[in-house]
Amino acid sequence: MDDPKYWVGFNRISGIGPMRFKKLLDFFGTMEAAWRAGPGELYQAGLETRSVENILASRPTIALDREMDRLRRLDAHVLTWESPDYPRLLRSIYDAPPVLYVKGSLLPQDDLAIAVVGTRKATVYGKEVTARLVSELARHQITVVSGLARGIDSVAHRAALDAGGRTIAVLGHGIDSIYPAQNVGLARDIVSRGALLTDYPLGMPPEAGNFPPRNRIISGLSLGVVVTEAGAKSGALITADYALEQGREVFAVPGNMLSGASRGTNRLLQQGGAKLVLEVKDILEELNLTMISQQLETRAILPENDTEAVLLQHLSGEPVHIDEISRECGLPIATVSSALAMMELKGMVRQVGGMNYVVARTEAGGR
Repeated sequence: MDDPKYWVGFNRISGIGPMRFKKLLDFFGTMEAAWRAGPGELYQAGLETRSVENILASRPTIALDREMDRLRRLDAHVLTWESPDYPRLLRSIYDAPPVLYVKGSLLPQDDLAIAVVGTRKATVYGKEVTARLVSELARHQITVVSGLARGIDSVAHRAALDAGGRTIAVLGHGIDSIYPAQNVGLARDIVSRGALLTDYPLGMPPEAGNFPPRNRIISGLSLGVVVTEAGAKSGALITADYALEQGREVFAVPGNMLSGASRGTNRLLQQGGAKLVLEVKDILEELNLTMISQQLETRAILPENDTEAVLLQHLSGEPVHIDEISRECGLPIATVSSALAMMELKGMVRQVGGMNYVVARTEAGGR
């Protein structure tokens, strides 16, 4: 596979987006060969003068190995179009980002993802609706995608985590910073139960123009987009537009007709651009996810060895601390810890904060 550092290098060059990445890859075969190419070859690849000049001027200023070292120090990694774990749904959109910077983990189960977005100026109603819907989505093992912004996005991420689910935050800046600063703690929690993700290079500040393009990634990662509360000019409506262009389903929660915070969602429903949501079942049924989530839950509760079976006997819907689990099961803490980590990946149990665990379903036959 092509060394990702050359992809990272081109991603730092102004004007080299998905279309020009494809031209370079098609002509040279690898991004390393493209990186070493002279001006004549770059023109032959189909690049226009401005792009060639940008490449020739930028290459000497980009220290590729130093860039990769910076990512490693941040405990982040890079995915490219060629990476086997590049998100399948995102890869299918017409302008999929050639490079993704990731902090945290992307798992195969994240293919079952739904975006939940909305206004930064969320009302009490909007926050409550978002928390309820997201909590239910998480309990159905649906990964929740949002943008880490103030308001609805922050509520969506936190509700997914509190319900023991997974969540992905798509950033409008480099992976080496967090915006808004008030979400530093939330971002840290997201990394432990999902991922921070961006296509912007290191050092890119959170400029206003970055956020509309990043919304295509939020919708591209998802089977559908739910707008829970949005004003007439909310950025969440841009995400809904991208979703429709990408062939994704769009859902909206109706709101108070007298509230400016609901004008965007109500307009989506009025114009037929979104399907009305009153409960999570409306989303799951429309996306044919009801049976899938049930199958995942059923499979998740089946223990594969004696340790898992013992742990399940001592867990229920009530949180139990790992130390208490170890004492009650008569197993070393290291054994319990590693087993719970594996069971969590399988969706058998959930950590609900502070090293407290519950079973994924209370019907699983715990205490």
